[in-house]
Amino acid sequence: MSDSTSYLLHPPSEPGGTIPPDTDHSVSVSLPLWKHNVWYEMGIPEFLATFQTGYPRFLLNKYVKQLIEYVATVEHLNHSEDGETALLFPTMSVVNQCIEFVTTYGKLPAETLRVVDLKDVVAHDFGDLLDTKALNFSIYALIFRKADFPVVKQFWQHSGDGISSRRAEDALRILSDIRDRVNKRLVERSISHFKGKSRYSSKSDLQALNNCFQTDLKADEKKNLESDAALYLEERYARNMEASLAPAAKRVLRRRILGTLKDEVDLTKDIPETAVGETLRDVEGLTENDVYLFPAGMSAIYNAHRTIRLTFGNILKSVCFGWTYVDTMKVLEKFGPGSYFYGFNDEKRLDELEALLESGERVLCLFCEFPSNPLLNAPNLDRIRKLSEKYDFPVVVDETVGNFVNVEVLPMVDIVVSSLTKVFSGDSNVLSGSMVLNPHSRYYSKFKKTLDENYEDNLFDLDALTLERNSRDFEYRAKVINRNAEMIADLLHEHPKVKRVHYPKYNPSGPNFEARRTANGGYGGLLSVVFKNPDDAIKFYDTLKVAKGPSLGTNFTLASPYAVLAHFNELDWAEQAGGIDPHLVRISVGMEPEDHLLKVFEEALS
Repeated sequence: MSDSTSYLLHPPSEPGGTIPPDTDHSVSVSLPLWKHNVWYEMGIPEFLATFQTGYPRFLLNKYVKQLIEYVATVEHLNHSEDGETALLFPTMSVVNQCIEFVTTYGKLPAETLRVVDLKDVVAHDFGDLLDTKALNFSIYALIFRKADFPVVKQFWQHSGDGISSRRAEDALRILSDIRDRVNKRLVERSISHFKGKSRYSSKSDLQALNNCFQTDLKADEKKNLESDAALYLEERYARNMEASLAPAAKRVLRRRILGTLKDEVDLTKDIPETAVGETLRDVEGLTENDVYLFPAGMSAIYNAHRTIRLTFGNILKSVCFGWTYVDTMKVLEKFGPGSYFYGFNDEKRLDELEALLESGERVLCLFCEFPSNPLLNAPNLDRIRKLSEKYDFPVVVDETVGNFVNVEVLPMVDIVVSSLTKVFSGDSNVLSGSMVLNPHSRYYSKFKKTLDENYEDNLFDLDALTLERNSRDFEYRAKVINRNAEMIADLLHEHPKVKRVHYPKYNPSGPNFEARRTANGGYGGLLSVVFKNPDDAIKFYDTLKVAKGPSLGTNFTLASPYAVLAHFNELDWAEQAGGIDPHLVRISVGMEPEDHLLKVFEEALS
């Protein structure tokens, strides 16, 4: 665990600040009062203007904004309201997926879109002063009309495949340092040109001094500049050993996700060819080659769905079984022919699904969460597996909330996805996700072939290194969080103001959870509380002295009015279709000392 330990007892109190405070790559934003969440969802400009950050798929990080502005400046994009803007992606494949989405689902005219490689932007910026082949980044800008931003932004948000803030920061740092070297060389040239001149130079001489920054260099000077730039890049990546350690870090991450836990790893030494340590995954034959890394949890979900569509075609609807994260719903609905949505994941809805399948309707796949967010309901995976075998469709489970320390779901399904941004990282400072294939799945060889042909490792090196450091004590942190969360759930469950606590220990679906619970596992760190009086919910949230904002699975306790943030414009529908109370407070319990947590929650309940 890193710097968040010093922050656990001191949550931010100002709206719009980063969580944790002063974190450039934070994945949460402080919304300490209930009304702040409402203002955020209403999009009140004066309020949003105070924001330092936001969840990166919803609000662009400052480094991403700066890099977009660089592209806009060099490419002379029209800055007016009817002008153009851009979003940035790591590969042309992702750009093409975005174009396909916005021209089919979004109905945007293809001629209003254009793509530019950031290396070409740099070449345009520096002219022939720099050999851009020396640039070591992969970033592509999709340029489009500003009026179409809400449409293009949907792909950025749902897919999770936009560039990360660290990738943007790294590119900006490279550009800044190269510009400094270029300007230094140009200034040296201008000084040499005017050496010996009178201090009272003519106006034409002063103009010449200004023009020297626009003048083509001689061949030998240009060669020196190119050499400087290449040397800078070489020195930067040589002295920053982290970049060279990224492949080892990713291998360690795949091992950890595999279930082989080893807290301390020396990335400068050879990683053993065979896994070492206790294995939590109860799947024989599972190897690190069955684990795929992605730049966000939603990227893992989006790409799992895309892998299935590429494997079996794009003609059948998917099944969203139970209440899932909002963007999971959107991926299943918008990418492909659509989905069958079952807001509850109980036996009654399984009966309805079985009746649909028995009628002859075929489905592409089924997605569910174990347990679900925010109600913590666990579906009957045994029955789902039998249906999938009988009616021939793959099952994908999102284990983010349960995590593999607590639940083992892979033997029951074909693909497991997870947001590593959450408890696996814990520090709320990096986005990432994973997908694991079950080697015993009947679809395994087909999925492997599809991934061999289409998978791209777009997890940026510096993000991977951050995640590796954060996750070294993952198992320990998960168990501390389990204990703390159960303590808080018990406290809330017994309180007279509380109507219901949504938590695996108390939910009717508890037997389904227990069936997949590991020998030493707990109930996880997430719970939701509904009060008898909605006013008590607002008072509780406003008074609670913990961090408050989007996300979950942090080392520190983090609360949010889930329905307001996730379904502000469809509160009635969320309650009717999924049982999501409009005043539900979701709590991701952290690692604070037990006595501190009890005091904080008791004060908020008083």
